[in-house]
Amino acid sequence: MRVYVPTTVRGLAAAHPDGALEESAAYAVTPALREWYVSDDIEELEYAALNRAAQSSLRLLAADPQAPRRRVVVAVEVADSAVAPFPGDEYQDQASLGRVVLRGPVRLAKAAAVHADAADTDVVADVTAAAAVIEAADKGDQDAQFTVDGAEDHELLWFATQEVPGLLA
Repeated sequence: MRVYVPTTVRGLAAAHPDGALEESAAYAVTPALREWYVSDDIEELEYAALNRAAQSSLRLLAADPQAPRRRVVVAVEVADSAVAPFPGDEYQDQASLGRVVLRGPVRLAKAAAVHADAADTDVVADVTAAAAVIEAADKGDQDAQFTVDGAEDHELLWFATQEVPGLLA
């Protein structure tokens, strides 16, 4: 099963080169996500899970003001047994669709790819603004949601695992 683990540049640096991602929440193609997205195309569904993880990365940035203002998501292949449904999976709000719990740390060496924002000034500014208001957006503030949507307009870049040192530089 492919899972998308939200993190930050600081979280990625802590896991590199021989460490593990300590985050317990991840996103995957779950029955709830399939039902909400109404698609059988696995690539579209995985893209939706990736976007959910990117939004969760914003929440991690909000909690860590010292982290560089770039969303980071690590795509990892794990055994189905390494993933548990998120508690309360029978009802999830739109932001948490596809959320799962990892049963233990995930070795960065097992990553298939890393997705991250570009270091461009415009992207960093939009992500900074979104991280500052993500909690208000979660509570229904439409202006805050507009700001979060502005960050989500930026596609995450794809990095092979051997490119992680350059990403961290």
